[in-house]
Amino acid sequence: MTQERHAVVVIDMLNDFVQPQGALTCHNARAIVPKIQEVIAFAREQGIQVIFVQESHREKDADFRVRPVHAVRGTWGSQFIPELQPREDLGDYVIHKRRHSGFSYTDMDLFLREEKIDTIVTTGVWTNVCVRSTASDAMYLGYNVICLSDATTSQDEAMHQAGLRDISLFGKIMTVEEYEAYWRKSREVPQTA
Repeated sequence: MTQERHAVVVIDMLNDFVQPQGALTCHNARAIVPKIQEVIAFAREQGIQVIFVQESHREKDADFRVRPVHAVRGTWGSQFIPELQPREDLGDYVIHKRRHSGFSYTDMDLFLREEKIDTIVTTGVWTNVCVRSTASDAMYLGYNVICLSDATTSQDEAMHQAGLRDISLFGKIMTVEEYEAYWRKSREVPQTA
């Protein structure tokens, strides 16, 4: 049996979504930063790929017809928060997106296939929008999906739970602690009698 190959995906932990003065602040986002830091540290220690997804719009993006201007490429709002910076020197990979899903018109699928990754582990904001969209597209493309319930969040608990409920229809919902235990157990060598 082949072992799963995972990527921890950090979705939109950007100034415009996390900082109080951000254009689309997710008011619960600061609370999940320690859990995301924990799972990133675990991933790096275990040799799991870490991918940072960065919403990065053009100035007159069509997205702004329905939502406020946010995360414009090259602005403060589109930058990752100081506590969660990609480390390309440690192998982290950055995906730039202009739509909700980390797969939509990006090279996420190509990168995962090149690296022979079959499972994405989602973290970040907003559970019911960008996290769910990324998870759904992953499933459509044939990837396994794990969503970390204590490393994702939305504007309020009802939105968060709605996103988790949707993802649970096709993916596994775990806490960071449960995920770390799941990963370690999957790496155990079976004992022969």
